[in-house]
Amino acid sequence: MAKPTTYATPICLVLTLFAAAGVFIGFTQKNPLWIILLLLPAVVYEVYRTEGESTKWSSWMLLLLLIAEAVCVIFKLNFNLATYLGQESTYVGMSYVPLGDIKAVFPTLMAVLAVILFLRTAGVYTKWLAVIIFGAMIATVYLISPNGLQELIRSLIQTFSWQMY
Repeated sequence: MAKPTTYATPICLVLTLFAAAGVFIGFTQKNPLWIILLLLPAVVYEVYRTEGESTKWSSWMLLLLLIAEAVCVIFKLNFNLATYLGQESTYVGMSYVPLGDIKAVFPTLMAVLAVILFLRTAGVYTKWLAVIIFGAMIATVYLISPNGLQELIRSLIQTFSWQMY
């Protein structure tokens, strides 16, 4: 059953402002925790709004990854997935995700999940939330690892150029 949309527009507007404030404060303080904390309400609302099986799964994964990212940033956990798995990237959804430090991999995965949500969901508000999440995660990846963002963009270009032909 479709979720009520009576207050969805003002809620999404406020969540957009929260995420934008998180990105702004995160960049000025050079601390991705601001982005993560101020994005949390948008991810929780995305979990509430999604209804399809795959979109519900994706939104719950977003929430779990966001919490895991917060834990990694707070406790300064470093773990290189590329070294552990013995590969430089892995295929997730429709894109190759570059592997490296988990603090950069988790937001990369969240950006990919946000794209999947945007493409798979029919609701205007869930798409809106997916765009907010995608933008915030791109900012987070850049803040944590500017090289990681370059690798993500390179892999997305390769994935989409391969799919077009």
